[in-house]
Amino acid sequence: MKNRKYGTHTEMVFYFLRGSKRYFIAAVIFAALLSLLDLINPKIVGFTVDSILGDKPSSLPAFINTWIDGIGGTAVLKENLWMIALAIVAVALLTAVCRFSFRVCNSMGAETFVQTMRNDLFGHIMRLPFKWHSENRTGDIIQRCTSDVEQIKMFVSEQLTSLFRVVVLIVLSVVFMLNISVKLTIVSGVFIPLIIGYSFYFHKKIGGQFRIVDEEEGKLSSIAQENLTGVRVVRAFGRETYERSRFEKQNHFYTNMWIRLMQLMAAFWSVGDLFSYGQVIAVMVYGVMLCVRGEITAGDYIAFVQYNNMIRWPIRMLGRVISNLSKAGISIDRLMYIMNSDMEEDSEDALKPDLKQDITFDNVSYTYENGTHEILSDISFTIKAGSTVGILGGTGSGKSTLMYLLDRLYDLPEENGRIMIGDTDIRDISREYLRENIGMVLQEPYLFSRSLYENIRIAAREKGIDEVREAARIASLEDAIEHFKEGYETFVGERGVTLSGGQKQRTAIAQMLIRKPPIMIFDDSLSAVDAETDAKIRTALKKNVGESTVILIGHRITTLMNADQIIVMDKGRITESGTHDELLKNQGIYRQIYDLQMQQSEEVTA
Repeated sequence: MKNRKYGTHTEMVFYFLRGSKRYFIAAVIFAALLSLLDLINPKIVGFTVDSILGDKPSSLPAFINTWIDGIGGTAVLKENLWMIALAIVAVALLTAVCRFSFRVCNSMGAETFVQTMRNDLFGHIMRLPFKWHSENRTGDIIQRCTSDVEQIKMFVSEQLTSLFRVVVLIVLSVVFMLNISVKLTIVSGVFIPLIIGYSFYFHKKIGGQFRIVDEEEGKLSSIAQENLTGVRVVRAFGRETYERSRFEKQNHFYTNMWIRLMQLMAAFWSVGDLFSYGQVIAVMVYGVMLCVRGEITAGDYIAFVQYNNMIRWPIRMLGRVISNLSKAGISIDRLMYIMNSDMEEDSEDALKPDLKQDITFDNVSYTYENGTHEILSDISFTIKAGSTVGILGGTGSGKSTLMYLLDRLYDLPEENGRIMIGDTDIRDISREYLRENIGMVLQEPYLFSRSLYENIRIAAREKGIDEVREAARIASLEDAIEHFKEGYETFVGERGVTLSGGQKQRTAIAQMLIRKPPIMIFDDSLSAVDAETDAKIRTALKKNVGESTVILIGHRITTLMNADQIIVMDKGRITESGTHDELLKNQGIYRQIYDLQMQQSEEVTA
């Protein structure tokens, strides 16, 4: 999938319209026919009043007059008024068919359009870099993909398609009105530029206010999302009152912004009503004067008033389209921000080498964007294929960053060294292939709202219950599952909220083990289990990882002590490296941590 840039609102909307254009085109055709049919009945009524009930010459088109003469003229129609009624009913039925067809086509187009938008947005977001997700609030992203998508859908399906009908109706109505009276048409037309003018005046004001409202809704969604997913932390620290106060404060501000927007909209519609009813009154008064003078007939006056009433709402509709264009424009801007964000992209000749090779960090340095200091500084070491390496360090020492760089969750700039697997720079390896073959278990694993069975095989859908059980056994999860009433079908709440910290970590370990990747990373993923379970898992791993390269990151020396190589990090640098026995002899940081942890262990045992 290539990165695509959208320069204008129209370009992006048309891209989303693929697959739904045919529905909207059909809707526009039926809308035009509907407008034409709406104009026929007033003409029939005017003809009936003037030429059938009265004695005025017919103003109908020549081919209709020819047909009327063929059946005996207006005298026959006067004696059979049911024929006029039948014509009105026939037009009404055709109008109903066109209106139904318009609604069906428009609805199908709208739902296909919004489906395409959601699919494209979700697919694009899934391929955006990890850094992008770190910089954007989840609640705001969700709000863009829901409220803003709905706003664009409403504008395109309910207003933009209706715009064609409105234009056709206004043009044909004006033609018919000019045919009745040029003077009366001018009186009616004077109000059109006034209505459009004030609509443009409110356009900018409404757009600016809607942007504020949209952004504040995103903040409100973020607060709600954070509290719902972090409900246990909120409860554990007794922060319910504080979080409720924070939510209510943001909700109050958001509500006030909406009230301001509604005040603008109320002013917009009130001014519109003033001009609209002014147009009706002007046409009625001046039309009566023309009737009294004999410049138009009573039938023409009735028809003109009907035509004027027909264009009154469409003209208001034009103003509404201009007004809602502001809101839709803001929503499109917010979606363009997502769609114009660069996705992770591999070169066409991206490699897929054998990853069962040595891993080399060669003079690797790394600084987060807008960071004030290096997270990693001139890191160099080699991990032998099939070996187990432990990485020990305090918080902020850069341990996890190393693994994020290896997995290409962060991209290492060219000038900041290189990471090699065998003879291949990981920059040249397909991201998807690399991540499929690197298993990573984090300290805070994320589990989905599904069963344990589904969670364990989430990245290996082809695996069955036997493989799931084996992975759970190695991860020392099987005993815990046997105590669950539903066993492997036990439903796991959002983020694994129904499981303990240790159970979540072991489920995440099983998730990775079932894939049997050639590189396995355990990022402090045994921190929530007790020492006995820790040892049990490590023993099982040693027997079952086969030829996989294992990287253990942790704070607990007992987790790392049996590794083939142990790397000690401090403030982004490697301070020590060697086996457990070698590091104990060095009397460095490793030995200090070892003595401290052993002392604490003895005190607990005592």
